[in-house]
Amino acid sequence: MEETVKDEGKKIKRKEQNMKFDVEKFRNDCKISDTKRDAGLTTPDNILRYNDISYGKYGKYNLLDIYHQKGVTALQKTIIDIHGGGWTYGDKDVYQYYCMDLAQRGFTVVNFSYRLAPENPFPAALEDINTVFTWVADNACTYHIDLDKICVTGDSAGAQLASQYLTLLCSAEYRKLFSMQVPFDKIAVKVVALNCGRYNMNHCIENKIDDPFLTYIDKALSEDRELTLERINAIKYINKDFPPAYIMTSEYDFLKEDAKPMYDLLHQKGISCMYKLYGKEGDDYMGHVFHLNLRLEEARVCNDEECRFFDEIVQ
Repeated sequence: MEETVKDEGKKIKRKEQNMKFDVEKFRNDCKISDTKRDAGLTTPDNILRYNDISYGKYGKYNLLDIYHQKGVTALQKTIIDIHGGGWTYGDKDVYQYYCMDLAQRGFTVVNFSYRLAPENPFPAALEDINTVFTWVADNACTYHIDLDKICVTGDSAGAQLASQYLTLLCSAEYRKLFSMQVPFDKIAVKVVALNCGRYNMNHCIENKIDDPFLTYIDKALSEDRELTLERINAIKYINKDFPPAYIMTSEYDFLKEDAKPMYDLLHQKGISCMYKLYGKEGDDYMGHVFHLNLRLEEARVCNDEECRFFDEIVQ
């Protein structure tokens, strides 16, 4: 009888292991899709690139690019983009064409890689973002970055990371949960675009949804569950100093239902914000992070409207 119970336990364990999130498959699938999306794209003739600048101590994971139009001589409004990829995939190369497209709208754009899970679990990505913002604050003049005109974009996991990091910048209470030195006194973000993101992360943990996120957070939960749940609950600490936000989703975004509650939360806090749902029923190509597909007219419209929102806030 005891042997039978052990055998059944082994079967259950094997089944659970087989059901675990396949990180490598996810990465390969994303890479194939992104490569197809960007096939044939090149650096625009009017864009100047600064490539592979080291901003931290983690080698290829701590590199950034900076783009702006040729001929720029003065400090100008700047976008820091935080890429998506389910906390487990992506780097600056995947986002270079999107970021250069933003630069053509009159911005300096910072495009960076950060450490990925599961090799580098929470809060590694957040720590790297903090290092980037510190680096930007210390090197702004060299790259025509106006520290009084900082904007942020983030999509998917990058939108979650953006909202979390901006909460660190604006909430002294939230900063107490972390040991990192946040440069809140050196750099202030004036406006953010949160694109196709997740925001209520404790809900994900409680209901065991979003395999990539659970892969990112699992180690920290096992080491100190109470502290991790509080650290990941950034929306609890959002206050009136959170920057104005453009919150975007699309008709066939699988995270569509996450956008409106985030808008409602910010609106209730008295934060200037805009909610926009792109596409309509039947436009099944208007899926998750459609705005990265520069061949779509709707992507151009979305990116134009977000940058216009930035321009209205950042004079």
